[in-house]
Amino acid sequence: MDLGLAGETALLTASTSGLGKASAAALAAEGANVLVCGRDADRLAGALEDLREVAAGEVAGVTADVTDPDDVEALVEATVDAHGGLDHLVLSAGGPPAGSLLDTAEREWYRAYDLLVMSVVRAVRAAHPHLVASDAGTVTAIASMSVERPIEGLVLSNAVRRAVVGLVETMALTLAPEVRANAVLPGSYETPRVQALVEAAVERGEYADYETGLEAWAGGAPIGRIGDPRELGDVVAFLASDRASYVNGVSLPVDGGWLTS
Repeated sequence: MDLGLAGETALLTASTSGLGKASAAALAAEGANVLVCGRDADRLAGALEDLREVAAGEVAGVTADVTDPDDVEALVEATVDAHGGLDHLVLSAGGPPAGSLLDTAEREWYRAYDLLVMSVVRAVRAAHPHLVASDAGTVTAIASMSVERPIEGLVLSNAVRRAVVGLVETMALTLAPEVRANAVLPGSYETPRVQALVEAAVERGEYADYETGLEAWAGGAPIGRIGDPRELGDVVAFLASDRASYVNGVSLPVDGGWLTS
């Protein structure tokens, strides 16, 4: 299916690995001009090389930290300078550290809020004039299924990511009709982080082999397997497209049915 994204411009935060990178790949393959960012210059260079292999549009990258207001402003400016505008903003951020309610230090709560929530606020404020000027303006936040069902040991993600969903729902009310805003709630995916965790667990003897570890990470999803990151990316690309023009204010689980199990 042609999503009609060719020639449109997308900026993706924290997108040099994992689900952010997969979303960039899906948009780039549809012909969108894509700008990605990350804090690690080497990882950024590797991501750009991978993305250009699948891209039908232009791909560029900027080294940036989404918790730095100046970096976020520069990201938006770089995108607009390169392509004359901005049509789609995809918001991703690395996960906060694991921990329990009683053991997580107060400073970690503020760091998680800055990483997950304020990064969204800053990016949307900077991008808003350009998204409004577009005929196809969208915002898509990559959140987590933990906003619907808390995951043991991830108190920061469970609690703070819910504010991101609240922001998305508020944007859906206040930015429409010029800009649509939605969120995706990923389940378990075979990202580089999960791969490393499973491999380490195999070395410790917790799983017999890598495939057994992946089955455990699937978490009992009815579909019977862990997700491929590109499957989440394809949903992000769809939400950015005119094919989803009546989808606004949705928090869409993309979890193989885990939330219903």
